[in-house]
Amino acid sequence: MSRVQLALNVSDLEASVEFYSRLFNTTPHKRRPGYANFAIVEPPLKLVLIQASSEERGIGTAGALNHLGIEVEDSEAVAATAQRLASEGVELSDINRTVCCYAEQDKTWAHDPAGAPWEIYTITDDLTNDAVFEPMIINQVGGNACCASLDSSEPAGATCC
Repeated sequence: MSRVQLALNVSDLEASVEFYSRLFNTTPHKRRPGYANFAIVEPPLKLVLIQASSEERGIGTAGALNHLGIEVEDSEAVAATAQRLASEGVELSDINRTVCCYAEQDKTWAHDPAGAPWEIYTITDDLTNDAVFEPMIINQVGGNACCASLDSSEPAGATCC
């Protein structure tokens, strides 16, 4: 099953969790400090909420978008999608064995013509250790990285989210 991911920056995580729980009639799938995600069945959506300061978040839609994504079934689907996009001339940044948003993932990144980041990803291990990763605010091309490679102690940089 594939589903679209919408990652939002929120300045009040608790109020946002309460609002989106009501809006989608479900509770978060995962909660960590400064982070919540919902695995919504109808409509098929992975909604991710990332705590941001009021200054980073802004008011209204300004600063609301962190990044967009498509969650796919497995690593083979990530690779197949990346191969298809590359053959169509889309520039990609592949990142495998990455820790992002409290999960190990394989993914590839593309940016739309205006720079909005899109990830195509699969979760290979849903990590339970809160100290493994703290999400960061991403709302522009070249912003802070939200992922770190498992093969390195360094953040993945702007090629991530």
